[in-house]
Amino acid sequence: MTGNILKLSRLEKQEILSDKELFSLDEQLREAVLSLEPLWNAKNLDIDMELPEVTCYGNRELLYQVWTNIFGNAIKFTDRDGRISASIEETKDNILVIIRDTGIGMTEEARTHIFEKFYQAEESRHGEGSGLGLALAKKIIDLSGGTIRAESCPGRGSSFFVELPGGRGRDRPIKHPAGAVG
Repeated sequence: MTGNILKLSRLEKQEILSDKELFSLDEQLREAVLSLEPLWNAKNLDIDMELPEVTCYGNRELLYQVWTNIFGNAIKFTDRDGRISASIEETKDNILVIIRDTGIGMTEEARTHIFEKFYQAEESRHGEGSGLGLALAKKIIDLSGGTIRAESCPGRGSSFFVELPGGRGRDRPIKHPAGAVG
């Protein structure tokens, strides 16, 4: 928890991310899921990934944290024998990553607060967590010039939509929004 607090505190003072590079986003998503294999394997979760080859320009280490936070929550809140899926859609200007689960879902009230520091919905209090993972993920995505949002319904699972700049228009310079702060 201390590490996440320090990382979030450092990121809150930044306006853009440094250490950006081109990397394989589809491979990074696979690595994030594989790093959590003991957790999803223990619950016998079905993992479905539709990941075409997509190159992303961003801070590889921080974006990896985004995926492990989202996948970690999906695993945590999905009952045994449930399902988690991930897909990537690439347009000319953007890359959209969609991560869905068949978990417990969230109320509308909880969904409106999930990206706030230390927020934990009542249904999540039975498990471990600090309430920092999604706040950290949102800050990283904001600093990357992207957006993150969630859709959810109690008892029917959750879907996270992460949109990043990029897409197939690689021949033009990558622009970053001025003062992109969460």
